[in-house]
Amino acid sequence: MARYADLSKAELEEELARVRERYAELQARDLALNMARGKPSQAQLDLSMPLLDVLDAEADFCSEDGTDCRNYGVLDGIPEAKRLMATLLDDEPDNVIVLGNASLTAMYDAMVRYWMFGALGSMPWGRLDTVKWLCPVPGYDRHFTICEALGIEMIPVPMNDEGPDMDEVERLVAADPAIKGIWCVPKYSNPSGITYADDVVRRLASMDTAASDFRIFWDNAYAVHHLSADPAEQDTVLDIAQACAEAGNPDRYLKFGSTSKITFPGAGVAAVAASPANVAEVKRHMNAQAIGHDKLNQLRHARFLDEGRGIADHMARHGELMKPKFDLVCAKLEEELGEAGVARWTTPRGGYFVSFEGPEGTAKRIVALAKEAGVVMTGAGATWPYGQDPADSNIRIAPSLPPLEELDEAMDVFTCCVKLAALEKLAEENA
Repeated sequence: MARYADLSKAELEEELARVRERYAELQARDLALNMARGKPSQAQLDLSMPLLDVLDAEADFCSEDGTDCRNYGVLDGIPEAKRLMATLLDDEPDNVIVLGNASLTAMYDAMVRYWMFGALGSMPWGRLDTVKWLCPVPGYDRHFTICEALGIEMIPVPMNDEGPDMDEVERLVAADPAIKGIWCVPKYSNPSGITYADDVVRRLASMDTAASDFRIFWDNAYAVHHLSADPAEQDTVLDIAQACAEAGNPDRYLKFGSTSKITFPGAGVAAVAASPANVAEVKRHMNAQAIGHDKLNQLRHARFLDEGRGIADHMARHGELMKPKFDLVCAKLEEELGEAGVARWTTPRGGYFVSFEGPEGTAKRIVALAKEAGVVMTGAGATWPYGQDPADSNIRIAPSLPPLEELDEAMDVFTCCVKLAALEKLAEENA
């Protein structure tokens, strides 16, 4: 098959009729498949079932410092859990605060603290006329939801193969003191799977900002989520803490992470790592919010993952389950769409998503067609602030949840919908 753009009008009509027939066949299968969010599969969740047996009636419920984890206390986390989360966040245990089950909650709380109290003595953001935030796109919809809930103006910044467009980021932050921060998913970004280049990390750490209280929210959600156990096939990211310290901006960042896609989403352990000054500030405000988080869960995770030493082997088993799914997605996209020349997509080495770019003006149509054929995708526009993708072209593909055979069917539907939407657009342009 030639590139769709090169087809004659008669060939285009013939191909459109063929694809419509194929789409009708897929609709007749009465499928009910869901690829809307990056959830671990049942097989992945099963890997962590032994976690539930780590603490039983005969277990020692005390942490190494003598704290009875069944009782109140320990605001910032037991020592074992701090070491575990320091491994995930590439930091020192003294710089880590262990929290509840979700890093998203930690990010929301951090934003609200700055909104109400300011950052290390600065004016509370909620008292300012305008607060703006940089949002690399395509990006994570839940990040955008936090900003939208607080009335923070979001400024899209394009992503490239090395991370956010730093020329644009530097231009914006140098000129506008209302820009208070940037969202970053530095490793296997959501949804592109891109890992930030070292130079990008250094520029983020050292750039001149008009706002003295500028903050980098460093959401390292996929720090250990490699598709391969071979270190040569894994991405690495420069430590933002070290880069900020070397640049003379030690308080510029907050690192966030959790075990949500390592063990059980909703029943994991989250943490934030930051400079000593930021840690002290967070703990001061937390003291009014909580007495302590779930120390039994902290102890359970620390023992199950051997305080971080067991992460690599555990995540290698995750990778064995995930890699065939990513391979299938990319193979299907290439097989069905490669010659047509109507789309491009990322081929990440880790994380949970593939970022797909279809013809301009077709993403909503593709997602709607897929839903009508029984496949639920992430909503078109979700990867942009306010749900508004100006090109209407980006779709996040989340292959983790369905079993391989269902994913195969879902990708047949998806690629057919892409073809149909692309051909409809060309037919309309050639009418």
